[in-house]
Amino acid sequence: MKRNGIGALVIVPLLSIIISFLIGCMIIAALGANPADAMRYLLKGSFGNMRNIGTTLSRATPLIFTTLCACFAYRCGVFNLGGEGQFIIGAIVACYIATKAPFTGFPAIVLCALAGAAGGGLWAAIAGVLKVWRGQNEMIITIMLNYVATLLMGVVYTNWLRDGSVPQTVAVPDETQLASFFGLRATVAFPVAVIAGIVLFYFLFYTSSGFQLRAVGLNMTAAKVNGFNVKRYLLMSFIVSGAIAGLGGALELLGTQLRLINGFAAGYGFDGVAMALIASLHPLAGIIVAIFFAALRVGSTTMQTATGVPTSVSDIIQALVIVFTVAGMAMVKLPEFKNWFARRARKEV
Repeated sequence: MKRNGIGALVIVPLLSIIISFLIGCMIIAALGANPADAMRYLLKGSFGNMRNIGTTLSRATPLIFTTLCACFAYRCGVFNLGGEGQFIIGAIVACYIATKAPFTGFPAIVLCALAGAAGGGLWAAIAGVLKVWRGQNEMIITIMLNYVATLLMGVVYTNWLRDGSVPQTVAVPDETQLASFFGLRATVAFPVAVIAGIVLFYFLFYTSSGFQLRAVGLNMTAAKVNGFNVKRYLLMSFIVSGAIAGLGGALELLGTQLRLINGFAAGYGFDGVAMALIASLHPLAGIIVAIFFAALRVGSTTMQTATGVPTSVSDIIQALVIVFTVAGMAMVKLPEFKNWFARRARKEV
């Protein structure tokens, strides 16, 4: 039965993607364009050459970090919707250190990354403390903290670290910027994101601490009865998930954006939540889903230029994938589906 359940977690997202693309092709045909040509240019725009591949990986990198942030938190039983705010705080801390530190180069990069992770973790800890010791709803708190972080960033780039008369911060020094990844537009932040996903996967599924965190996430009451320090694990879940997002914000600033401006990181947090759900909260699957969504966004521009199909069609496909996946996951958890899986398992035995 476990094997059938795992199969459903793989099949549902795949079917959702296929159905979403079929509907997208219908919309393209209704617009008077050739769906096959549109899909070909969509693929070409995202993976057609090394430049496009680099752009896709660059766009995927921040999404991977926010997806991992959501995967870890949800696996541990907390609903961290503040990935965007934690991402921004990490970028703010990294920006301050990169532009104010008396040294540059690799030491500055390491310090910015560590400080960004610490900043994101502490920002998430605010919601963790309020939930653990005051019983507050973490979803509301983390959403509100997103707005606080965005407004704080506005103060930073319009006042504290403003670059002259332009509403943006001073650029990160050249020596402190991240190197490109094998000459692509993507930086070394991409392999760092992938490594983070692998480490997270190993920790959650192959260590005793990871097992205990997942046990708390599955059933807090049972975990408490078995002697687990539930409050400590919940707080740890917030801090670690926030640190992942904060690290992503620091690396995005050092490698791609290079300065804080209006609109920095907009939408990354909620995108990460959606992608984590599509990936069934699996860190490695989350990396693949983030690259897939980045490819849709990058390739849609080429598709519009070559065929005239608006980029909004790509947005529709992304939205449909999310809707169908979430609905499908809810359906397979219904008693009727569980009973069907059980009957199949008995027949196989």
